[in-house]
Amino acid sequence: MKMLEVRDLNVRYGVVRAVLDASLHVDEGELVVVVGANGAGKSSLLRAVAGLNKHRGDIELAGSPVAHLRAEQRVKRGLSLVPEGRHIFGRMSVLENLQVAHWGATTDLGSEISDAFARFPRLEERKHQTAATLSGGEQQMLALSRALIRKPRLLMLDEPSMGLAPKIVAQMFEIISEINAAGTSVLLIEQNARMALSIAHRGYLMETGTLSGGGDARVMLDDERLHEAYFGKSPGAAS
Repeated sequence: MKMLEVRDLNVRYGVVRAVLDASLHVDEGELVVVVGANGAGKSSLLRAVAGLNKHRGDIELAGSPVAHLRAEQRVKRGLSLVPEGRHIFGRMSVLENLQVAHWGATTDLGSEISDAFARFPRLEERKHQTAATLSGGEQQMLALSRALIRKPRLLMLDEPSMGLAPKIVAQMFEIISEINAAGTSVLLIEQNARMALSIAHRGYLMETGTLSGGGDARVMLDDERLHEAYFGKSPGAAS
């Protein structure tokens, strides 16, 4: 089953077309990554799927059309987004952030918070600390935990590695991979193409609003165009 199917999606900001006839899909249990440079339209794509941008085109979640639904209705259908910049509630504590995110959910709050703290013990140590005082890595842990607390069917992440130390980036990608392995479908937007493709099943390349690819992520790692654009050399070039 396709957990997400997007067909001919268009996003426009005034006269600027940020996303042009984009189509992609994420199968149930799959981890799919969209890579591309800054300004390629990746965030606009994700925000449209989440219902945060005006858009034209078809969007289906687990076979049901959702393009006509508001963002909060899409969340109730099982979609969660970790936005670029995290957007946590800085004046609230870690615990309060998780409680607010769970509002209206049918899952057990205590159990979900226990799962979040088991995944990120550092958050439990800081559960009464205001979110604004957390480090960048800790804030990303909180943003991810907040998105997971409703047990989404599809988790979407926008640049989760941005601004993080290399050690934390590696940990974050490992956790994303574990979340996917446990059964959550994932759509990942990421500039760190090499690391993202290394954990994904399939990948797309986005350039100036247009999507291409959709094939095996390991094959994309050897794609000459991708290497020239993001790795600085072709795959066959000498180191």
